[in-house]
Amino acid sequence: MPHRFTRDVLAATIAEVERLRDEMLLVEQALDTDLQLVPDTWRPSARNLTHYLALRNRDLRELQRNLAALGLSSLGRAEPQTLASIDAVLAALHKIQGTPSTPCANLPVDFHTGPPTLAKHTVELLGDAPDGRSTHVMVTMPSEAAVNPQLVRALLRAGTNSVRINCAHDDPAVWARIAENVRSASREFEIPCRILMDLPGPKLRTAGLPDGPRTLHVRPERGPRGEVVEPARIVWFRPGSTVPDTSPTHERRVPLEGPAWSRVRVGDHLTLRDLRGRIRTLQVSAAGPDHLFTEVRDSAWIETGLEVQLVSDGIERGRFAVGELPATATTLALRRGDRLWVVPEDAECGPATGSTPARIGCTLPEVFRDVREGESIHFDDGKISGTVQRVVSASAGGPRLEVEITAPVTGTRRLGVDKGINLPQTQLLLPSLTAHDLTLLEHVARHADMVGMSFVQTPADVRELEDRMSAHGRDDIGIVLKIETARAFAELPRLILTGLRSPPIGVMVARGDLGVELGFERLAEVQEEILWLCEAAHVPVIWATQVLESLAKRGQPSRAEVTDAAMSARAECVMLNKGPYVLEAVRFLDDVLRRMQDHQHKKFSTMRRLSVSRLAHDALASRAEPKRIADPLGSPGGGGAG
Repeated sequence: MPHRFTRDVLAATIAEVERLRDEMLLVEQALDTDLQLVPDTWRPSARNLTHYLALRNRDLRELQRNLAALGLSSLGRAEPQTLASIDAVLAALHKIQGTPSTPCANLPVDFHTGPPTLAKHTVELLGDAPDGRSTHVMVTMPSEAAVNPQLVRALLRAGTNSVRINCAHDDPAVWARIAENVRSASREFEIPCRILMDLPGPKLRTAGLPDGPRTLHVRPERGPRGEVVEPARIVWFRPGSTVPDTSPTHERRVPLEGPAWSRVRVGDHLTLRDLRGRIRTLQVSAAGPDHLFTEVRDSAWIETGLEVQLVSDGIERGRFAVGELPATATTLALRRGDRLWVVPEDAECGPATGSTPARIGCTLPEVFRDVREGESIHFDDGKISGTVQRVVSASAGGPRLEVEITAPVTGTRRLGVDKGINLPQTQLLLPSLTAHDLTLLEHVARHADMVGMSFVQTPADVRELEDRMSAHGRDDIGIVLKIETARAFAELPRLILTGLRSPPIGVMVARGDLGVELGFERLAEVQEEILWLCEAAHVPVIWATQVLESLAKRGQPSRAEVTDAAMSARAECVMLNKGPYVLEAVRFLDDVLRRMQDHQHKKFSTMRRLSVSRLAHDALASRAEPKRIADPLGSPGGGGAG
């Protein structure tokens, strides 16, 4: 026996571990009704989750130190096989004491079956991972994927093996073409690729600002001394024609109207005077009957209707006009101390005028019913924050929220439309599945392997989606629970147990909204807890939001993003958002994940009590007072991390 570790301390340690095991079994018994609703093949995972919740319902730091002093397991890797881990520790402790131990007779999983169960469930939801890489890579598809099969093929060849279609954008026809291109590329290259269709949910976003001018700023990529590293590429196309499949990144596409298309030859030049009065000449490097390719090494501002000359051998051969460009977005400049009115999306919005503050619309009218004075409000993933000073009703000239901006602390931030709004202190009484979501389920059932549930709050939300998909004949579809609010995190154990009734299921850590809701200082802690709980339930996790964001959007990752990408290897899937350099981001992430998978299995936890283990607390309480929780999955959960 180690020096200074007395027999009394050893006996007390054994007694404490045995109490832990007893509590695990009590929690399982208390939740037996709910466990029986889980299919036989997934019930061991549900049982293991109840055991882990019981384990994490205590502060185990002193026990950790005592076990470490004996050279035994610290229980820091108990997630996949919790009861078996306790049994193994007890066997070792009794061996040291010289007394016999009695193992549990009915372990749900053990050291040999626990980790493979998570791997099996991951395949059921996400399909097979690529050879040589255990973590899946998911990419949010841009609209271009509907008309550019080459982009889809390139993404799959680079390492993508699941895709996300965001149903908050585009329309069913675009989604169908994206899905068709994905299935075709998957068959062509024999690369399994699952499709996740993400329901919009209650869309709490900014709105209402008028469109800006229809302009386009084209600029090359420059190095640290201002030198052109890569010219800007422009694909000019005849309006109404099919834009050709070309390089999947670094391009701007501009409609060009006029009768001179038949006269264009490779080597000709397009000459224009941009909005700043600067002459720009672009050489035609390739041409077809409805499109041409050019490069520009100087920045240019282009707008709808701008005149473009076709020049060959110094002689003008014809003229074009720039076709209809998308409208640019209007934004509001906000700084600390400014006043901002949040109004309905159909109200007049715009910058401050005279004594009237700047006004931004909000997509959900329920906000004006549920928000209270003094509550915080955040915009655009927390880049802009404020406090609600006054709630004005419709009868008093509103409805509106009068907000005082508190962040950014210094400088100015610009706020545009379609940016997220977070109200972490507000109890929003909203359904997870909106009427619009319900109209989309037919398309989800037709094209998707998985459905993403936004704004999930309660077990009843999960049950409704399961029932709706069953009505569409898709009992087999995977359900991905997006954890993006403080309430969803607090309810996570109940959400998982409910989802296990109709597997396969997964959990997406929507780190953007979650960080704003809980505070970015807590995000690292919270995402760890989600990983632990899901591992205990053998449920795959999708690590999402701003992974390699700078690389995908600007072509260069930050050091912090590289570290974040390496840490993401502990999840079963990592999701990248769209961007002009998303192909490079996929290749980079694929390389990082392959390198990290040989190093990322080590974890040590000090085992502080988790407040999300409240389900275990309630279950234990029900043993003494059965009437306290008639439906353990329907009762409210604890709040946040312990």
